Amino acid sequence: MSYRSAYNIDDLHTLARKRLPKIAYDYLEPGAEDNVSLRENRAAFERIKLLPRTLVDVSKRSQKVTIFGKTYDTPFGIAPTGAAGIYGFAADIALARAARDANVPFVLSTASFEPMEKVAREAAGGTLWFQLYMSKDREAAARLVNRARDAGYEALIVTTDVPMIGNREPNLRNGWQIPFKLGVRNMIDGVLHPHWLFGTFLRTLLESGVPRFQNTDVNVGGRIITTDLSQFRARRDALDWSDFQWLREIWPHKFFIKGVLHAEDARIAVQYGADGVFVSNHGGRQLDGVQATIDVLPEIRAAVGRDKLVMFDGGIRRGSDVVKAIALGADMVFAGRAPLYGIAAGGQAGAKHALDLLRSEVDRVLALIGCPDVKQLGPQFLARHR
Repeated sequence: MSYRSAYNIDDLHTLARKRLPKIAYDYLEPGAEDNVSLRENRAAFERIKLLPRTLVDVSKRSQKVTIFGKTYDTPFGIAPTGAAGIYGFAADIALARAARDANVPFVLSTASFEPMEKVAREAAGGTLWFQLYMSKDREAAARLVNRARDAGYEALIVTTDVPMIGNREPNLRNGWQIPFKLGVRNMIDGVLHPHWLFGTFLRTLLESGVPRFQNTDVNVGGRIITTDLSQFRARRDALDWSDFQWLREIWPHKFFIKGVLHAEDARIAVQYGADGVFVSNHGGRQLDGVQATIDVLPEIRAAVGRDKLVMFDGGIRRGSDVVKAIALGADMVFAGRAPLYGIAAGGQAGAKHALDLLRSEVDRVLALIGCPDVKQLGPQFLARHR
């Protein structure tokens, strides 16, 4: 089966699962602990029902949205994902190029294997934002932030919901840890997945050597088989709003906080100068048992008002999910796992196919609910939220 024969994101997911060895798939797919929040992200979308209008002229439909003066072809982008290079060769560059070709934003993770400067060069012409994990070491953080500024990244997204790493038990069972140790079981599994072995693993080794964390800090980044990230993660549990305020002062462009689930945190972020917030529960990968992001979205939208931007991620698998999130107050929606399924299934072309599938579904939903323009979406199109 080729990515070209995938009719939806679930088809890409099936293909990705077949092509990835267990250690890579289990790093991508499960959430934390019992997967309660992971499942709830999807279940919450399914509880929200659409309420279509009829006999509306929808012969001319538009998905275009304007963010910070830039117009995008559809109201969703690619969320930051760490260690994306284990799913496909130079995955971050491929994702950035797919986003550029689809005319949507791409957010590069701090935990990327590709240097942010290289991603900016290779995906020139696209919209690039940088997601920051920071330790309490402000000097190290400043060096990293300055690199992003000098490389031309247009927005800084500070992820704040990781004071410590969530309990992801499949990773522990599979031996996924940093520094990474390639055990016999994982080596055998890799050999049994030749598409990944030759197209990702060996190609990466031949062309760029053992993967490195290129965007942690100039004094910390190193090969994944030798690097100890404890210094990079040092005292992350000691971060507070004063650190957020400091980042706002040194970063000259647009500035977001990611990992917001509480309306009061959203209000505080705005008070400290955030241009917007990312409503996110880390894809269910951090604290298990938290609410689905779509359930807290309306309250956070109300808390920050219409002058600030509200971005959203968590559980996006269909164009109808995008429509529901926009109707409940999101300015733009970000998908994480969906384009990664595309990467695993077909590299850059597979990621672009994932974006095209979502865009075609958004278009179909707009027609069927009687809404010719995403700018007209609102609670009136949802049965549960009128």
